Amino acid sequence: LRGRTYRDINVSLLGHSAPTFQSSGHRFGSEAALSSAAMGGGGQLTEPVETSACGGRAASVYTWDEVQKHCHRNDQWLVINRKVYNVTQWAKRHPGGLRVISHYAGEDATEAFLAFHPNPKLVQKFLKPLLIGELAVTEPSQDRNKNAAVVEDFQALRTRAEGLGLFQAQPLFFCLHLGHILLLELLAWMSVWLWGTGWRTTLLCSFILAVAQAQAGWLQHDFGHLSVFKLSRWNHIFHKFIIGHLKGASGNWWNHRHFQHHAKPNVFSKDPDVNMLHVFVVGDIQPVEYGIKKIKYMPYHHQHQYFFLACALVVQDLAWSMSYYLRYFCCYAPFYGLLGSVALISFVRFLESHWFVWVTQMNHLPMNIDHEKQQDWLSMQLSATCNIEQSCFNDWFSGHLNFQIEHHLFPTMPRHNYQVLAPLVRALCEKHSIPYQEKTLWRGVADVVRSLKNSGDLWMDAYLHK
Repeated sequence: LRGRTYRDINVSLLGHSAPTFQSSGHRFGSEAALSSAAMGGGGQLTEPVETSACGGRAASVYTWDEVQKHCHRNDQWLVINRKVYNVTQWAKRHPGGLRVISHYAGEDATEAFLAFHPNPKLVQKFLKPLLIGELAVTEPSQDRNKNAAVVEDFQALRTRAEGLGLFQAQPLFFCLHLGHILLLELLAWMSVWLWGTGWRTTLLCSFILAVAQAQAGWLQHDFGHLSVFKLSRWNHIFHKFIIGHLKGASGNWWNHRHFQHHAKPNVFSKDPDVNMLHVFVVGDIQPVEYGIKKIKYMPYHHQHQYFFLACALVVQDLAWSMSYYLRYFCCYAPFYGLLGSVALISFVRFLESHWFVWVTQMNHLPMNIDHEKQQDWLSMQLSATCNIEQSCFNDWFSGHLNFQIEHHLFPTMPRHNYQVLAPLVRALCEKHSIPYQEKTLWRGVADVVRSLKNSGDLWMDAYLHK
């Protein structure tokens, strides 16, 4: 029964992942992990009892001040729906790694918990062994800088979206999308088979393959967020097939990074997408900090120029990525030889990676990038995210990530419903005076370069004069 529950539920504390990966997401990844959680993983109690955890006090009631003290690597508590959970030990065994849970240590994680779980009520059963108490009745439901009215209205929006059926996927949409990717793959191969390996044909083949790769990237994103099938395991199977077999990339790597990005977008030390490994400085805060400390790993005042040379670095999941490269070399090595095939796929990766970088960065890089501010979910996502205006081309070109705001607010929602949701989100933002930014595609591209230049100028000024 426990094994069947694991396969059917595939859930854990903060997010979701494929059950065959030990660190590919945020769900119980094995029966051993599930059994461990059921035995008390990181929390110890299912009923409030006396304990010395807080100086001999009853462990059933806590204040926010007490919860916020437990925000360290070896001491992590979090709050979900006013219940306090000790996830210290569980976080270390978490299939998605300890970072996602750690990002909410000492905080209210309710909104993140709801955002990452298609069926939160079912997951609550597995939180019981980690339960150590609840907030005191005198404590507010929200901590720190979180606006209670915004949180309440956002929950009402989620309820309305559920009532409108916006979390229900249209199978035909995703079948057609997968079909057009497979068709592009076939057209690329047939162009070489029919017309040879001349430079014109090779360029045509490269561009077709790059389009197929980019579109496969958007489709794996859908399955990775569990937004297609009701059963998690089917989402996992298709996610591994598309990102592994159609792209030769790593579902493990994608999940590990991507859900951290969703949990704390544009937050230094928590969002890996703004960890630029000293190659870039971003936002208005980091450049000044680097400049004052006289940090100069790169000529940051020229970063808006060398950004064009940036390429994505992908780590592979061996089994699935090997199936991709085996298929690729079987198809193209007879025409180009081994070295020629390597050169072809390298050029395709160059084209596709630029497509990916521009689409993903135009929604985030020009926005506010700062240290942790403990904001409510709506305010945090809107400060770090903007939209690109809707059009049929923009929807296809970006995989509907032109609706980045709606995607970040409701990551498990099927993307074909973002357009319906967008007016409701905009109205909520207007009610609470939260900026809702939407721009053209070309302005989005230009803003990436502008923001990099501005950050570089801030670094140069601080480096020379502070």
